[in-house]
Amino acid sequence: MRRRTWSNPLSNDPAPLAHEASADKAASEVPSKSRTLPAERLEPLILARLDDDKAQDVVHIDLKDKSSVADSLIVASGRSHRHVGAMADHLLRALKDAGVGKARVEGLPHCDWVLIDAGDVIIHLFRPEVRAFYNIEKIWSVEPPPRAAFAN
Repeated sequence: MRRRTWSNPLSNDPAPLAHEASADKAASEVPSKSRTLPAERLEPLILARLDDDKAQDVVHIDLKDKSSVADSLIVASGRSHRHVGAMADHLLRALKDAGVGKARVEGLPHCDWVLIDAGDVIIHLFRPEVRAFYNIEKIWSVEPPPRAAFAN
């Protein structure tokens, strides 16, 4: 009796190999240096864009001596889901036009809290209620909270 062996039809499929080759090619075309602008050039661009979009309570926090994650943190509020989404979309377009490339974005579908990672600058866009709840400015505050003197 002859034994029939089943082969995996996907193992001979050239599509995965073509995909892997294109990924290797795309990776080789990416320059070795990251396509990000320094924070000194990004900050004025982002702040001007937020001002044009009528962002509320814009706060700029310098992180150069506090964190190795980024040089700067910008926090702003929008009036509604739609306002936060529009500000995020406009910022992403401005960053792309400035040559930053594709910035990483989180939270865009819901637009309660949108985080945009532009390399040396991280932008947080909130609805006011969500911003008050998380209060991330307090995490990065410059002055530590006053300590109460303990009596022995």
